[in-house]
Amino acid sequence: MTVLRAVGLMSGTSMDGIDVAALETDGETFSITGPSLSVAYDAAFRKRIEAGLETAKTIVSRDERPGDLAELERELTLRHAQAVRDFLEIAGPQWQHPDIIGFHGQTVLHRPQHGLTVQLGDGALLASETGFDVVHDMRANDMRHGGQGAPLVPAYHAARARSLAPEFAAGFPIVFVNIGGISNITYVPRDGDPMAFDTGPGNGLIDQWVSREGGVAFDADGAIASKGVADRALVARYLDNSFFAKAPPKSLDRSDFTLAIMQDVSLADGARTLAAVSAQAILKSIDHLPGRPTLWILCGGGRKNPHIVGDLRAGAMAHDAKVVVAEDVGLDGDATEAEAWAFLAVRSLKSLPLTFPGTTGCEFPVTGGVLNKAKGA
Repeated sequence: MTVLRAVGLMSGTSMDGIDVAALETDGETFSITGPSLSVAYDAAFRKRIEAGLETAKTIVSRDERPGDLAELERELTLRHAQAVRDFLEIAGPQWQHPDIIGFHGQTVLHRPQHGLTVQLGDGALLASETGFDVVHDMRANDMRHGGQGAPLVPAYHAARARSLAPEFAAGFPIVFVNIGGISNITYVPRDGDPMAFDTGPGNGLIDQWVSREGGVAFDADGAIASKGVADRALVARYLDNSFFAKAPPKSLDRSDFTLAIMQDVSLADGARTLAAVSAQAILKSIDHLPGRPTLWILCGGGRKNPHIVGDLRAGAMAHDAKVVVAEDVGLDGDATEAEAWAFLAVRSLKSLPLTFPGTTGCEFPVTGGVLNKAKGA
């Protein structure tokens, strides 16, 4: 199949900024990755997104943009366009003319039980601003076919798992863990389609906690948590949520887990407690897997929190499994989701499936995405 050059754009549930990454792929197998870039949101814009999450709770139709959501969508799209321009300034000649851009946008509402998911992002405007074709809105078609609309990265995880160096590829089944605002896993068997689902809160609650109690955006390198002790009673209360017993496919909205039970806890103890919640929630996913994974590969911002990673390693050892971070196997853990969106954009162009019954619960493997042609393209 024809190999295309693609750029992926990701603004995740952590709402910390835009990740940009490039790769070459035929949409089925992994080829090569290119440079990547992260563009942080300023504090004021991040607060606008947080306010937008509250406004979005009133949405009942995915095309609605109540309040100032239309204005927020436009600015968010223009920021993505600038991120593309910034990326092209640092990318080499090989990446100056991508065939396609994969645009995730910013999720502001995700209610799979109602078949509703809303990502702010104007694909046509991005195509106009950048001069490149853009694929966006990749979740909706999955929902039209009975899926949860998330997670979408498993197709890429499966391709990467099967391209690992021999010493790691021997470790099937392999599980990719993406620890963003919400965590999700992809279970990749040696043969066949992947299985995937959201596992619970990732960095989201930690970020909310240290912002509320400490006035900082996130717990850099787990420094705050390192001064605290996990409150095991609170961890148990979080893990008692019915979500964890529910069989996959399953996915979460950012607001499905809150800080409501975090009372009378110090800043440090709270950060350590929520790191333990993130790790234990991921480990509980083992109960829903068809086999015991032998290798866990951690991606996303949560892999930089030594407490999450340490708790995962301790828990995985009990199941004779090894936990590594993305860089240990030659991947860029910061760029993985943006790379996935580039990969999915190529799959969309070729009408290949983006989701599978075992990843989102769709009726059959389905493609998706909306193509926005740049002027003159």
